[in-house]
Amino acid sequence: MTEFNLLEPIDTALTGPGKRFRGKLKKLGIRTIKDLLWHFPTKYDDRSEFSLISDIRTGDDVTIKGVVQKVNTRRIPGRKLSITEVIVEDQSNERISIAFFNQPYISQSLKEGKVANFSGKVTSYKGKLNLQSPTFELTHSYGKEKETQHTGRLVPIYRETKGLTSRGIRYIIKPILENLPELPEYIPEDILKEMALPDVNEALQDIHFPEEEGKAHIAIKSFAFRDLFLLHLKNFIEKRNLKKQDAHPVKYTEEDMEEILSYLPFELTKEQDKVVKEILEDISKDHPMNRLLQGDVGSGKTVIAGIAALLAARNNYQSAFMAPTEILARQHYQTLTKFFEEYEGGIALLVSKEAKIFYGKDLEATEINKKDLLEDIKKGKVGIIIGTHALIQKNVKFKNLALAVVDEQHRFGVNQRAEIVKGNKKFPHFLSMSATPIPRTLTMSIFGNLDISLINELPKGRKEIITKVVSPQNRDKAYEFIGEQIKKGRQAFVVCPRIEESDIEDDSDKKKSAWDVKAVKVEYEKLSQEIFPDLNIGMLHGKMDPEEKEDTMKDFSKGKIDILVSTSVIEVGVDVPNATIMMIEGSDRFGLAQLYQFKGRVGRGEHQSFCLLFTDSQSPSTKERLESLVKAKNGFELAEMDLQLRGPGEFLGESQTGMPDIALKAMQNPHLLDKSKQKAKKILEKDPELKDHPLLDKKLSQFRKEIHLE
Repeated sequence: MTEFNLLEPIDTALTGPGKRFRGKLKKLGIRTIKDLLWHFPTKYDDRSEFSLISDIRTGDDVTIKGVVQKVNTRRIPGRKLSITEVIVEDQSNERISIAFFNQPYISQSLKEGKVANFSGKVTSYKGKLNLQSPTFELTHSYGKEKETQHTGRLVPIYRETKGLTSRGIRYIIKPILENLPELPEYIPEDILKEMALPDVNEALQDIHFPEEEGKAHIAIKSFAFRDLFLLHLKNFIEKRNLKKQDAHPVKYTEEDMEEILSYLPFELTKEQDKVVKEILEDISKDHPMNRLLQGDVGSGKTVIAGIAALLAARNNYQSAFMAPTEILARQHYQTLTKFFEEYEGGIALLVSKEAKIFYGKDLEATEINKKDLLEDIKKGKVGIIIGTHALIQKNVKFKNLALAVVDEQHRFGVNQRAEIVKGNKKFPHFLSMSATPIPRTLTMSIFGNLDISLINELPKGRKEIITKVVSPQNRDKAYEFIGEQIKKGRQAFVVCPRIEESDIEDDSDKKKSAWDVKAVKVEYEKLSQEIFPDLNIGMLHGKMDPEEKEDTMKDFSKGKIDILVSTSVIEVGVDVPNATIMMIEGSDRFGLAQLYQFKGRVGRGEHQSFCLLFTDSQSPSTKERLESLVKAKNGFELAEMDLQLRGPGEFLGESQTGMPDIALKAMQNPHLLDKSKQKAKKILEKDPELKDHPLLDKKLSQFRKEIHLE
């Protein structure tokens, strides 16, 4: 095999027998040699200890080494089945029968006199011990013993796909590693020495084909450290660079604060007050704030952001609120116009097919021509603008944007967030808001470039939501309970799960949406025709146009709909205080964070609320996961439980972050997190621009492109 570089496509790098795996590798997201070599094992099977045939027992997992004595393939009459029987003798002079089913080609490899390893579970047939379809590997080539890949050693097990097993992946990776030229090392030698870590070349060999378990662990630690080190470097540099930018300082007096707080029909809680002070201290400076505000659903994040926006308006600056959905954008508009109706500087809503503006309680909110609104925004006549992606279109220009607020910020990419600040002479203060609870360890590492504010309490007067896991046999009782609540004047949500990608043959967005709608329609018809024929049932899903969605939500808010059957589009931005029941079908199909978001759609009024988790799953792990939602006192406690149950890779989603699973798992290792942070800080103190470390600087630039931690 000729030498090749890391960025070479597998289409050209894999030749000969290996080329048949190109399509399968792409299904695993592997397109280059680098992707392949960084497709790390998920675990290792220890097949390093050999057993003598004379010592093995039924049920043992064994590896034996022996000489093939006899090979025979026979077909079973009347069945499409062939059995290849291989008789092997080892140094204990004992023999064992090994059976392979529907693999007649085995006889071409395992010929009489060949020496081979066999790894598998010992079974018994007609009183005699045997092995059935074990992993096997010839150990001699041209009379010489050769290094094994699949047996007689610590064997790497990889994430697989249909038609490509771990054996196949080992078969592909082994010769590539053997022919790979020495890779340049970007981690400074002194850091590797202090951390007792191997260089990248040794680490690659040891992570794929370790001689012993200890070397595998060190290699894993090495690659985890590398990514955490780069992540901390990225965060430190972004935070430092942001401080060099100019921002509009938002000044305020105690009188300003007193007047704005007097608009509110409630007093801020202690935590809300603390967070307001953190944000106001930041925006009063002449360099931009970069803060993440985390708080449970209904904890008052929008009002807090609104206070900052009003203070900016008093300084003759503009604020932009960007939401991921039109439902959520409208919700923010309603919240701000409701609580700050005294403000007369203009609160505008700008979404794809609608534009309106509110100039205070003495004037009704008015529909406005979108072109006219854009002109008013450009001239600085509107203080607060709320919208979706519409706010980052080229035709939206701000006169003096001082504050950008992005809700559910993980739903926006870096490029989208960057668009909102284009064309401004100064960099706006940036406030990310999220009701998706993230564990502290992940927040400190992933969002290390942001300052963090937490609201860990609900507003006064809110009642705890009673949450129950409902088994199939109690479904009728649950329906009866829901009917009783609705007779008392309450309303209910019914959420249906999205069909997972693996259940859909055509993975196009159109096909997925069709499945979603079908699930909701089936439930809608069942409830309206069979279960609650005397009630008003509504339906909401992603294929409805914005006007239909808004009309449906208006009807639900006004009490014209008793039960709203929906997909996950109600996950954020729906506020109906009279809705007290959240019924979730197939709750095991949702992540805990998403279930918590659904739960937060109720419990927003004075009445006792309930969350009913329906599942047909009998899995103990599913039960444990759903019970954690019942037990958790708040979103952050739930997030910690979820992290322990699923691990960071599943919690965040490796494909959603670009961070390798090894690095995500390492985020639960406080020692490695701290050490990588220390080393990153130290190197930037000595070499702020990384001029003395060009390879590291180049790698960091590449790392920034690969990860997307929104």
